[in-house]
Amino acid sequence: MSRNIEIKARIASVEALLPKVKAVADQGPFEIRQDDTYFACTAGRLKLRMFSKSEGELIYYRRADQQGPKESFYLRSPTTAPEVLRESLSLAYGQTGHVEKHRTLFLAGRTRIHLDRVSGLGHFLELEVVLEENESSDAGVREANELLVRLGVERSQLIEGGYVDLQPGDLPGGPGEA
Repeated sequence: MSRNIEIKARIASVEALLPKVKAVADQGPFEIRQDDTYFACTAGRLKLRMFSKSEGELIYYRRADQQGPKESFYLRSPTTAPEVLRESLSLAYGQTGHVEKHRTLFLAGRTRIHLDRVSGLGHFLELEVVLEENESSDAGVREANELLVRLGVERSQLIEGGYVDLQPGDLPGGPGEA
């Protein structure tokens, strides 16, 4: 199973953070529209991410719901029939949530930097430091924390859980632009 270290943070706006992200990134921006449907799952989370009617991926992951850096284990399975897969999984397991977002992706070394505009929730930064197979998570946590400092993101901005867990009133500043 693949692993990374993740951090999510509420930001005032994608546009405000964009210059700092461009300064640390090696590649990007890549613009991606994502439509995520979550399904009942007893251990971890199961979501179908649709990029288009003919491209998507089923993603299983598990991680702690905590503020700050957290290790995430995940498996991704590409599909060319995401709508049929969503219907099948909905009938078999039931849907538990839905999130739509516009993601601006940058790469800084082995770290994926996501600037997300999440419908109904606002703007967020997500860092994913990809770990090697037998690598300790400590190195990834250090890299993620260093990037937070370089980007000027405060610990008070960090959120726990996923976008699917949040409600518009849960975060300071309300839903903002989405």
